[in-house]
Amino acid sequence: MEGLYGIPIIGILFQLIAYLIQTIPNIAPIILALATPIALGALCGIMNERSGVVNIGIEGMMLSAAFVGFVAAGFSEPYLPQFELELFNVTAPLLVGVLAAVLTAMALSLLHAWLCITIRADQIISGVIINVAALGLTGYLNRLVVTPNPRVSAGTFSSFNPPSELTDIPVIGWLIDMFLDQGPIAMSVLVFVIVLQVLLFRSRWGLRTRAVGEHPKAADTVGIDVIRLRYRNVVIGGIFAGLAGAFLTLEATSSFQNGMTAGRGFIALAAVIFGRWTPIGALGAALLFTSAGAIGRAVGIRPPTDELAQLGGILEAIPNEFYSALPYVITIIVLAGVVGRSIPPAAVGQPYEKESKAA
Repeated sequence: MEGLYGIPIIGILFQLIAYLIQTIPNIAPIILALATPIALGALCGIMNERSGVVNIGIEGMMLSAAFVGFVAAGFSEPYLPQFELELFNVTAPLLVGVLAAVLTAMALSLLHAWLCITIRADQIISGVIINVAALGLTGYLNRLVVTPNPRVSAGTFSSFNPPSELTDIPVIGWLIDMFLDQGPIAMSVLVFVIVLQVLLFRSRWGLRTRAVGEHPKAADTVGIDVIRLRYRNVVIGGIFAGLAGAFLTLEATSSFQNGMTAGRGFIALAAVIFGRWTPIGALGAALLFTSAGAIGRAVGIRPPTDELAQLGGILEAIPNEFYSALPYVITIIVLAGVVGRSIPPAAVGQPYEKESKAA
């Protein structure tokens, strides 16, 4: 193996592969934590687009939910009963914050549904309006409400520590650690993905949803209320965007920063496309996109060993900004490769009007 490491250029590639094999099991929980808001945003996108509604306003929904959840949790703390569950460090303010975040995203989803389904406005423009308004309003309200009260915070959910008997299982132990060494919102991602995957492709609701997204006129003909189902799915999709926002301020950090979603809502849309509009595929895409960013953290936490000293010198010389940009670069590369191969629902982005009204 040392002989392969010494080959010019190719040797560096072998060293990188060896380093990733050694490192990824150790940083797996970090990868899932980074992927959580993207995966939840992607589930929101799937709920919308499988129903025939484009939603590029996920970024704004997540940002609004993050702000409202943080403010609700922080300012409600003095007025709520003091209790704390040992598991996940659950407190009343944190629960209020999550509820406020979810309701905020659902309200914005309802607005998006009204504009796109009832008003039949351009769905792209509707999403842009939500994104721009969320960025401006949260920035203004942050300066008005949060900045004068720097000590406002309700803390964060803590992570669950899985027993070593599970994490030490050969081959799969690191995967168990990846999904269990998390807070409640991140841990729930796998549950949401599996449940939505099953419901979408193995239930009556899923069949109707896919019918509405593919052939709404045919669905209407057999008695499916297209308008009602689209409304319901878009609003329910807001739950996932709300949880993504709550994760950013109530689980990943205990503060709100202007524009802290940092494009995760748009990466979520890329995950929807790369995952072929399936929950499991979207989760896989989210993990792929965030693995690159996690490697940057791994270099600082667990640098390459002396055996991989040549690679270590290269990785340490790369600025942190490069690792931060890698998820976005990979997103662009992946999208360039799948454009034209991933086929969206046939009626996505097309407003629907009943034949009787059209007449």
